[in-house]
Amino acid sequence: MAVLIRAGDVPAERRVKAWLDVVCDALGALDVRMDRDIPLRGQIEAARLGPLGVGRIQTSTPHSVHRTPGLIRRDGQELHRAVLVVSGTVLLGQDGRTARLGSGDMAIYDFARPYELVYDSVVELAVFSFPRELLTLPADSVSQLAAVPIRGVDGTAALAAPLLRRVAEDAETYQPASAVRLSTVVMDLLATTVAERASQTAALSPETRERMLLRRVHTFVEQRLGDTDLSPAMVAAAHHVSVRHLHRLFESQDMTVAAWIRQRRLERCRRDLADPVNIGQSVGAVAARWGLPDPAHFSRLFRQAYGASPAEYRRACLLPGH
Repeated sequence: MAVLIRAGDVPAERRVKAWLDVVCDALGALDVRMDRDIPLRGQIEAARLGPLGVGRIQTSTPHSVHRTPGLIRRDGQELHRAVLVVSGTVLLGQDGRTARLGSGDMAIYDFARPYELVYDSVVELAVFSFPRELLTLPADSVSQLAAVPIRGVDGTAALAAPLLRRVAEDAETYQPASAVRLSTVVMDLLATTVAERASQTAALSPETRERMLLRRVHTFVEQRLGDTDLSPAMVAAAHHVSVRHLHRLFESQDMTVAAWIRQRRLERCRRDLADPVNIGQSVGAVAARWGLPDPAHFSRLFRQAYGASPAEYRRACLLPGH
């Protein structure tokens, strides 16, 4: 990632102001409070990952960062953020809750509402900023999870934490197309992690729990589209619900579970067929990768969905004018 400031490179008399300027430019309007008698050490890095902002903050200087109502009125960005503690500890406070996060832990918070972050020791953080709608979770469940610790050793978080750390380290090395795709993976995994944590919160309404369950089912299916054994029965068993309950859950989707799985497989095939990276792979290989190993069956489904055979669609995308 691009280093925005390395404290040791700035003359001591200008160091604090330079740090504050970089924090506000990179992360938004914030009030940074620190003891001016303690030497400032650390660095801030930033990068873009498709629609996501990615930042790394390393510091050994105790200080706190505050998002105040006045700053929100001046700079009302509609963002959510996820913070991952790579090392050290940090306190995150919002909506009357305070979370003490240790290495590998994460939490989300709303940049449009007051919050504070307190660093009292050597710490390294990875911070992901994203528009609210990218989290694709009910607003009430997200607000209830602000400043609630998500332990990096539990459930999906144990998978998400190392991925987020690696992405933050390597963000600038990805090609633009790969970065956009990876941002989708990051948001899907982050949404699943938050949904899993929210499902443990007793205060959630039954309707919210159902929406969270549907989100987890969507992610489960997306991760297993290449498995030819993927079925409504497998999905239901993995989420400890009956097949009838699963079908009822999908009534809001206006299609059956099997139809939704088929649609997602076809869409992945369509994207791969239109991608020049896959031009050396046969149509059959692309279809098989996404759980559709029967070429004739795949061709019929594809034509019904997109109005052309897979081969015709690929030629139109990759060889326009021919």
